Amino acid sequence: MINKAFAALTAVCCLLFASGAFADQPVDWQKGLQPAATSIMEEIRWFEQYTLWFIVPITLFVLLLLIIVVVKFREGANPVPSRMSHNTAIEVIWTIGPVVILLLLAVPSFQLLTKQLAPTEEPELTIKATGFQWYWGYEYQVGENPLSFDSLMLHDADRASLGKEDKAVYPRLLAVDNEVVVPVGKHVRLLVTGADVIHAFAMPSFGVKIDAVPGRMNETWFKAEREGLFYGQCSELCGKDHAYMPIAVRVVSQDKFDTWLAAAATNIGEANKALVASIDGERKSVDVAQNAAQ
Repeated sequence: MINKAFAALTAVCCLLFASGAFADQPVDWQKGLQPAATSIMEEIRWFEQYTLWFIVPITLFVLLLLIIVVVKFREGANPVPSRMSHNTAIEVIWTIGPVVILLLLAVPSFQLLTKQLAPTEEPELTIKATGFQWYWGYEYQVGENPLSFDSLMLHDADRASLGKEDKAVYPRLLAVDNEVVVPVGKHVRLLVTGADVIHAFAMPSFGVKIDAVPGRMNETWFKAEREGLFYGQCSELCGKDHAYMPIAVRVVSQDKFDTWLAAAATNIGEANKALVASIDGERKSVDVAQNAAQ
């Protein structure tokens, strides 16, 4: 009994302090937005629910009017058509009503847009993302020698060598060979541009979507509030392989990030393999603890 209680306590501790092993990604029959990993995405999810309080009543009201018109003013029930040209009360209502609704939608939407593009905090890490046909290149602006690497879609033939054989965590068409690694709870400034045509950097769980335009540097930011592996994609039709340039961001603890950054300066591939092995090892420890508790 004592052993089971200890195992259960160990499992809880592992769950609390282990890095997230599972990925935020689209799921079958998904109807809503992905779970939020940043405060901006929380506000986006709130705004979606807020707009539904306007969209649903308006849709039902218009449907009701259409039904009334079809039933009441059909030729059989109303053989002599009305010649009324206008109604002052109705015209005032359908002018003022939409203006009020647009104001109620515009104020929170502009506030949200301002937060997305005009952060109030100083960045703790700056990453430049460049869209190519058809992959992403990243540059960490740290120290005197910035870290640069390319991130291409993961091919099945490379899964074993990269330690990414679990398709539940590294799904086909979304997983990449080299993820962007960032520390949890840190303000990350993201500079986005394109090298050839217009691309778009989109990370649903972060509430980030910004165009990558050649010759122009766009800026946004995010602060991930939980660890895990998050997936996005290029969201601008950029050519024949547009569907094959995914984005993957791995959020880890500060200690893991520092270790990865030091190793990545000399060999990005080995640094990523070591990070994946470390996270997978923690996940297996959690699984063992859970099984023992049961």
